[in-house]
Amino acid sequence: MTLAEAALPRFSAEFERVARDWLSPEALLRTLETDGELAEAELTLTLARNIGAQVWGQGFPAPLFDGEFAVLEQTVVGGKHLRLAISGSGARLNAIVFNEPEILPARIRAAYRAEVNHFQGLESLQIVIESWQPI
Repeated sequence: MTLAEAALPRFSAEFERVARDWLSPEALLRTLETDGELAEAELTLTLARNIGAQVWGQGFPAPLFDGEFAVLEQTVVGGKHLRLAISGSGARLNAIVFNEPEILPARIRAAYRAEVNHFQGLESLQIVIESWQPI
């Protein structure tokens, strides 16, 4: 065992202690805040372009929306991501879930970002799913 490997448990424990001293109990909870649901007519390439044209950062995160979707098609890409075709209330949308190689159920509730996908010189709306749960 190297010196660094031996020090890791102590470092982890000390890091945890300092985090608990400095952070509020609420900050230690895993929460996901969204800007709510979008109507089908609102979820457009224009919206994704407008969001992408703004500056976002710490304390001012990019909009995150939520909604219920039917999973129409899914394919594992790159060995660890899922490319999806989903539908909310009728419109077929392209989506991706990063670092999720497991197949999703037929219906999900998802928190997502609307982004512009640039591929072969074309732009299209892409839904980037940040978190999901079965419904």
